[in-house]
Amino acid sequence: MKKLLFIALGVVTLSVISLKTRAQATDGYEYKSAIGGRFGVANGVTFKTFLQGQNALDVILNFRSNSKSSTFKLVGLYEIHNDFDGAPGLRWYYGAGAGIGTYKNKETDNSGAAFSIDGVLGLDYKIDGAPINLSLDWKPEMRFAPDNTGLDFAGFGFSIRFAF
Repeated sequence: MKKLLFIALGVVTLSVISLKTRAQATDGYEYKSAIGGRFGVANGVTFKTFLQGQNALDVILNFRSNSKSSTFKLVGLYEIHNDFDGAPGLRWYYGAGAGIGTYKNKETDNSGAAFSIDGVLGLDYKIDGAPINLSLDWKPEMRFAPDNTGLDFAGFGFSIRFAF
């Protein structure tokens, strides 16, 4: 499953790189959209796009596995970005959203649908003059799944994206 996720990430990244982007998309600190990988407690593919002004939508397709369970999930987050005075390219953001996917308990072999209500708090940095966006965030969630309902505060992640 991890191999499939990383192959999908590679294909999507190469597809985006092959697209013609506007010259100003890589100039300065601003970007409209970005796609890449998110690594941490859960690993996956992330796509962020700004809707208007400082408001963005971040869609994450991720896989998480440990000795007790595994989860494959699609998460959508609505984020509000705010600038730091005197730190061009660096923004902090917060937001909320929801996730849906599948869950498997490895101890009992039970599986089923997994749902979550997610929050996010993080830092976003666009490298000046380069099509690279970096994010570091904390994504707590309230899970609703068989044998695994409750709060999870371990959702730290680091994202590296191609900005366009």
